[in-house]
Amino acid sequence: MHALTAKVRNGRLVLDEPTDLPEGAEVPLQVVDPDDLTDEERAALHASLERGLADLEAGRVVDHARIKEVLRATRARP
Repeated sequence: MHALTAKVRNGRLVLDEPTDLPEGAEVPLQVVDPDDLTDEERAALHASLERGLADLEAGRVVDHARIKEVLRATRARP
């Protein structure tokens, strides 16, 4: 079964998805935090983004077509 999404309305979970489950069936739900990074991981992510922005502003970037070309050449080597 695939994941379903419910919305909270007036303190209740509201799910608007068709189902073939029998009437009265209980379905377990789990709240998922989409941002489960630790403080250290979040700091590392932000630092990496800052470095990337600095590289972009300084012109230290490579076009994706060039990257693909280099990868192809690397894979072609024996």
